[in-house]
Amino acid sequence: MSINKVWLAFLAILAMLMTPVAAFAQDGEAKDDAAADGAADAAAADADAADEDDDDDDDDDDDPCAIDPENCKAIDMTAIAKRGVTAEMYAVQQIWALRARRFEINLYGSISMNDQFVGHPGPGLGLNYYINNELAVGVNANLYAGMNSTSDFNFETSRAARVGMPITEYQWNANANVSYVPAYGKFAAFKSFIFHYDFYVVAGGGVISTRPIAVVDPDNRTFNFKIKPTFGAGGGMRVFFTRYLSAMLEIRDYIYFEELENPRIATGFDTNGTPNTQDTKTWLTEGTDLTNNVQAQLGISIFLPLTWQYRLPK
Repeated sequence: MSINKVWLAFLAILAMLMTPVAAFAQDGEAKDDAAADGAADAAAADADAADEDDDDDDDDDDDPCAIDPENCKAIDMTAIAKRGVTAEMYAVQQIWALRARRFEINLYGSISMNDQFVGHPGPGLGLNYYINNELAVGVNANLYAGMNSTSDFNFETSRAARVGMPITEYQWNANANVSYVPAYGKFAAFKSFIFHYDFYVVAGGGVISTRPIAVVDPDNRTFNFKIKPTFGAGGGMRVFFTRYLSAMLEIRDYIYFEELENPRIATGFDTNGTPNTQDTKTWLTEGTDLTNNVQAQLGISIFLPLTWQYRLPK
């Protein structure tokens, strides 16, 4: 019985000792939970404060005067707000290479395309003034003197068949023209460049100086240049490299009435004993032939003034 009492006393003492420890542990856990809750509350409070700071910063960014208050004092913001706005983008884009009220200078070389017996190469010069962006008036001139060349085909035919075809030599021509631009556009090339281009048609009239080349009877016949009226039309294309410089290709047909060498040689003598071959009235055919001088003109166009400014409606 004494041993049992001892054990009961020992268990009672142990229970008394354990009670404060459990209480202490419970208190510790409660304190930890409270501390965690406090930390969470503090973090939430910090986040709210940060959001408020960000909102304040955003308000400062939206307000230019918050960045530099002194500068805002020196600027009349009411007057600034009344200023006009210069638009940088338009629903309909402006033409990159404007032509209206500008001069165009054409420098080109030409070559005949439809005369297989004689070539007529030569330099040319043109000047146009654009009344508006589509319509222009101008002049052009071509120089052929000293550059006409008989083709090998004509020489070989004459030698083989002993037949001489009447051919003509050009000296120069000059024309007044009206041009119209019906189309304008752009295209991409070389994966890096955008080129602007336009198509145009041209018509006009002028004069041309020509003469027959003596091939049937060159021993007796010589011809002088004569000026004849001409008219014609054509079309061309320009590709712009800059706002004032472009390459141009034009096909033009200069039409006129030509006098041709008589393929027949007069025989006999006149009353004075002069050979009829020397009579100038027998050197040309009767009447005239309608002649087409179709030539290609390749060169450059320079627009003046080099720069301009658009006048936009208010």
